[in-house]
Amino acid sequence: MYESLSLAADNLLSPIVLSFALGLAAALARSDLSIPEAAAKALSIYLLFAIGFKGGVSVSDHGVDIHLGAALLTGIALSAMLPLLAFALLRMMSGMDRLNAAAVAGHYGSISIVTFVAATSVLESQGIAAEGYMVAVAAAMEAPAILSALWLISRGEGSGRMDATLWREILLNGSIVLLVGAFFIGWITGPEGLAEISSFIVSPFKGVLCLFLLDMGLVAGRGLRQGRGTLGLGAVGFGLLMPVVGSLVGLTAALLIGLSTGGVMLMMVLAASASYIAVPAAMRVALPEANPSIYLTLSLGVTFPFNLTLGLPLYLALAQIATGG
Repeated sequence: MYESLSLAADNLLSPIVLSFALGLAAALARSDLSIPEAAAKALSIYLLFAIGFKGGVSVSDHGVDIHLGAALLTGIALSAMLPLLAFALLRMMSGMDRLNAAAVAGHYGSISIVTFVAATSVLESQGIAAEGYMVAVAAAMEAPAILSALWLISRGEGSGRMDATLWREILLNGSIVLLVGAFFIGWITGPEGLAEISSFIVSPFKGVLCLFLLDMGLVAGRGLRQGRGTLGLGAVGFGLLMPVVGSLVGLTAALLIGLSTGGVMLMMVLAASASYIAVPAAMRVALPEANPSIYLTLSLGVTFPFNLTLGLPLYLALAQIATGG
């Protein structure tokens, strides 16, 4: 228990979390602090490339085997099933209409790549190794949740659009293309490729992550201000409860396929996080009637800060208890 509390305190006082807190506080105080859009996009491109490349290098060292296949299938299954659980829980807790509840649910089956990156930083700081192919699992978990959200709508009075535009939005989303592409580059070039560019993607990584999370804090703070009148206590409670529920589902699945302590934590993080990049883009095409201020505020303004500050140390502690690591 003492170690878990110590890790939570260390995480809350880390430069990464404090950078997010600075952005959140600045936005809530209505400061004019801002990160130029082009700079924010450049930071996200760097992070996606770095994490994808390093994951590919790890797979190159590890090799393709049944463990990789099992992890991919597990991630896809979680992404497809978690929105169904999120939908039922949200409707029960808030009474939200079917259309918006389905749009929100889709976010909670997909993943937050920034939360995943922050989790890898926590593992590195604790000296805990994890399976490098988990970045491939993260990429595989983007699309199934969107399909589940559309299925939920098809069961009601509304209708989601499943046309070529939506499929293009899902499969060619920039974050997915970059993450998967960098993963394959790292896989092909291996440790030799990493050695060539390590000064670019290893040493500056945490500093860039701090700047990116400063921007995320600004965005989250603005979302909380704007969504103040659209979300009730039930919906906010869902945004805090669902990541814990999702993490426990991820914990069970990870133990069944025999992941290491680090791998278990990362699977929990993937199951606990909520998308605010790929899924919102797809929802704009598939469910234009849904209210963005609801699903963006819940995913980015409620669940993301919870995971970043309290969730990560909690998930690591649970993973260590479950695996004896």
